[in-house]
Amino acid sequence: MNASTWQTVLAELYGEETANAVQDDVATQIERTRGELTGQALPLSEKDIWLISYADQFQRDGRKPLSVLREFLDQHTLPWITGVHVLPFYPWSSDDGFSVTDYLAVDPAYGDWDDVAALADNRRLMADAVINHMSAQSQWFQRFLIGEDEYAGFFRTADPEADLTSTVRPRTLPLLTRFESVEGPRWVWTTFSADQVDLDYRNPRVLLKVLDVLLEYVRRGATAIRLDAICFLWKVEGTTSIHLAQTHAVVHFLRLCLEAAAPGTVLITETNVPHAENISYLGTKDRQEAQLVYQFSLAPLILDALARGDASTLSEWAASLDLTVPGTSFLNFLASHDGVGVRPAEGLIPQARIQALARLSQRSGGGVGERALSDGTDVPYELNSTWFDLMAVDHSEDEAIARHLVAHAVMFALAGVPLIYVHSLFGSSNDQEGYQATGRLRSYNRRKFTDLARLEAALADPTCRAGRISAAMKAMASIRACHPAFHPFADQEVLAAPHQVFAIRRSHDLGEAIVAVNLSGTPVDFQLPPGPWQLLAGPRPSGSRLSLSGWDSAWLGTD
Repeated sequence: MNASTWQTVLAELYGEETANAVQDDVATQIERTRGELTGQALPLSEKDIWLISYADQFQRDGRKPLSVLREFLDQHTLPWITGVHVLPFYPWSSDDGFSVTDYLAVDPAYGDWDDVAALADNRRLMADAVINHMSAQSQWFQRFLIGEDEYAGFFRTADPEADLTSTVRPRTLPLLTRFESVEGPRWVWTTFSADQVDLDYRNPRVLLKVLDVLLEYVRRGATAIRLDAICFLWKVEGTTSIHLAQTHAVVHFLRLCLEAAAPGTVLITETNVPHAENISYLGTKDRQEAQLVYQFSLAPLILDALARGDASTLSEWAASLDLTVPGTSFLNFLASHDGVGVRPAEGLIPQARIQALARLSQRSGGGVGERALSDGTDVPYELNSTWFDLMAVDHSEDEAIARHLVAHAVMFALAGVPLIYVHSLFGSSNDQEGYQATGRLRSYNRRKFTDLARLEAALADPTCRAGRISAAMKAMASIRACHPAFHPFADQEVLAAPHQVFAIRRSHDLGEAIVAVNLSGTPVDFQLPPGPWQLLAGPRPSGSRLSLSGWDSAWLGTD
């Protein structure tokens, strides 16, 4: 049980008097949502496997993209993909959707709220809550600039002479941006870009307005809420302005409100930071925050293991994972619309090996995004390439497919919910034309499918890359979905194995499973622990000895 209530958290943030003044508004929002919902979200299970997609990822002439997305998912991914994270489907002005102009609208270029509801009919829908910032072109911000009382104090301003040198930055752009207002020049905090103006949560009306937005997403069918870049939410001059106690209090408040309004809704934090900071957003036993956190360290660790043919660092890290908050776990992913973040590998992988991964991304035909340190030095921040092209450097297509699949085998085996980026499902290559058109590194990994007939033909062809990869992913997902040991909250233990092998035992009251993955191109033997293991997929053991070919995996389970 949580030791606090949303009322007490409001008082922590704003004081008793202010909390008392606004709590009736919060209660009204919660009661409205509770009254409008007709059912309750299903609990997470081993069947949960989700996909990341843009709203307009799949396109057909004359059709709204959200309806095409639903049709494509229904035809090609049901029942094995059970959820979808649709990247921001709201009206936007930049950053491919993450500079939102209207939180409470669906971009008419994508469809409407009926299309969103239809998409949520037979799968879990994760909606983006881009609540650190919104577009400088939004009505909220424009009304702030012209001095409307309702929007006074809605956006975070600062004195340009203030000491902001300690502020942690995800980008190399200026932190403050000057805007003209009825009160004269205003210097607004812009963590991500000059078009993304940060909200000011010191104003309780901002938090209430944002809560109403999140509850509207739930009323429209979302059963998972993703808090984008949440770690930067609360700012204090002279501090790092990341992971502040007030930010954690806001996440805790949102968790309590969602539980009160829509039990079963999954709250997820997206914090592309080192591991210990990342898992802090799970909270504590008595003060729960997110149910799931993005597992940002996983992708660079697997990439490093494959690059060296050595799973030792990956195994050591996985063995150290300790989830002490009941009912919490990870959202495991390898690729996303943002590429592969390497900052979460800091402290886990030596800097020289991180630089090697950056060179790998450049050799793949992609690029490397950088961030600035306080001393002005630029260091790698993310690798901008499709996962498949990272696998393909210096390897044949058959080898690249094998490497691609064993990487995902590790992801499917771990505790948590697997999250597959749409381009990883098909083995897409870098979008060179997209990058040339935009000049943005992230465009390498954001191709849209405008020729669906061609994609569907490739999926139907067992000899094509897309068909081979999607069929193998479906097979792994089916194994996972049929064994309770792969429940997101089931225990896991990393097993002793040769350095090339990542081996993990998953344990549940209803059975156990072992997955052993050879992350090198060299055949290797692995000694299974005692047990009545039954082969689920992969090479058959000889007694207790399991022989794995290069880039191979074996799945075993008990009744």
